[in-house]
Amino acid sequence: QVQLVESGGGSVQAGASLNISCTASGRFFNAYVISWFRQAPGKEREFVAAISRGGGNTYYADSVKGRFTISRDNAKATVYLQMNTLKPEDTAVYTCASSTVPTSELRRIDRWGQGTQVTVSS
Repeated sequence: QVQLVESGGGSVQAGASLNISCTASGRFFNAYVISWFRQAPGKEREFVAAISRGGGNTYYADSVKGRFTISRDNAKATVYLQMNTLKPEDTAVYTCASSTVPTSELRRIDRWGQGTQVTVSS
């Protein structure tokens, strides 16, 4: 299995952009679908985006579609989440996760990262 480490979180103003990364260690990174989830204070963890093993298929929550872009570089064992036009409601801890199939279901996730905080102020 892979170990996942997020980076790139921070505090920005509404309307700004931020790029966060998820870097994996371990073997067979390209055997896993990688997803981003987020959890805001007092709310349940929710699906944000996912990318297939080869990067050819991407999936987004309706709330971020058109603003966020997920991509991956298997040579670097890294998945990126480019977040544009950020809103205060995007404030959350963002966590990447691995699975064997594209999924928005928490129970299908094999491995979680530690998370990175994204704060968007108005």
